[in-house]
Amino acid sequence: MQHQPSFSPIRCALALAVFLFAAASSAFADGPQATPSIFAPAASPAHEIYSLSLFVLAITGAIFVAVASLLVYAVVRFRGGKEARHEPPQIYGSMQVELAWTVIPIIIVLVLFLTTTRVIFAVQNGAEPESALDVVVIGHQFWWEFRYPKLGIVTANELHIPVSSKLEPQPTFLRLISADVDHSFWVPQLSGKTDLIPNHPNQMWIEPETPGLYLGQCAQFCGMEHAKMLIRVYVDTDQQFAAWVKEQQQPAADVAAAAAGRQVFETEACMNCHTIAGTAARGTVGPDLTHLMSRATIASGTVLNTPQNLHAWIQDPNNFKPGALMPAMQLTDQQLDQVVAYLTTLH
Repeated sequence: MQHQPSFSPIRCALALAVFLFAAASSAFADGPQATPSIFAPAASPAHEIYSLSLFVLAITGAIFVAVASLLVYAVVRFRGGKEARHEPPQIYGSMQVELAWTVIPIIIVLVLFLTTTRVIFAVQNGAEPESALDVVVIGHQFWWEFRYPKLGIVTANELHIPVSSKLEPQPTFLRLISADVDHSFWVPQLSGKTDLIPNHPNQMWIEPETPGLYLGQCAQFCGMEHAKMLIRVYVDTDQQFAAWVKEQQQPAADVAAAAAGRQVFETEACMNCHTIAGTAARGTVGPDLTHLMSRATIASGTVLNTPQNLHAWIQDPNNFKPGALMPAMQLTDQQLDQVVAYLTTLH
């Protein structure tokens, strides 16, 4: 007869400890390939969310430790042996125990509710100062459109905002709109998730304190390519942001050597979906391409912006994003080369 391993509470407790340690290690992992995490906040709303998360984790962790400890103690202390033939004495009608397991959970839930409510109101009711930057965020399947109404700038997928400081606060207020289905704007290090719902504009604000690149993505399932609807937020210094604004406000470069590519762009279906300022292209279905080469990526952050990738993307977008709504353009090899040569002049 095959021997069956006996149940070991200590072995189970050790396995649980290893699992929790591995989960914590991955959550706090830091490195070039690390997933953006709420445990590394870099903006005012994110700090409030981070503090609330630690508070909730501390309370729930204490509850877990208390319950698990009592469970392990009961299993080890009162485990049945060969001599155990009778059920142990049962205790009924303990007023103290019943009050404890009724009152204590109510107090815990009340504390968590009040703390969470305070943070929600603090984040949602943030006052917009005159120095704030206004950006309209429009979610599309499956890319992001960013409009700066006061600056006359329209760009896509890569959001540039200025860094803020206590002496010179420059928060960014985002007005969130959906062009089709539900989306959700989430950059974990900057703020919490906020949904983009058709016909129901939402608003959020971020006040980053450290320049750099912050990554996020759509956090609401919005279709086949939801997982590749990424966000890149560049927090610039004042000088960097001013230089970026000046560049973005310029019309598209008119390079004579790329005239053939511009003609293909304007005579084929490209101009029906995309805008290039200073040309006849006025489409709004796809991203604005006026300063395409100023972006590090294409395809909503999933592919590096190189001539080779542009060529492959125009030829067949489904190679990178199966289910993308941009069709294959059916251009000849010569036309593809000419269009890519033209697009690479759009800095």
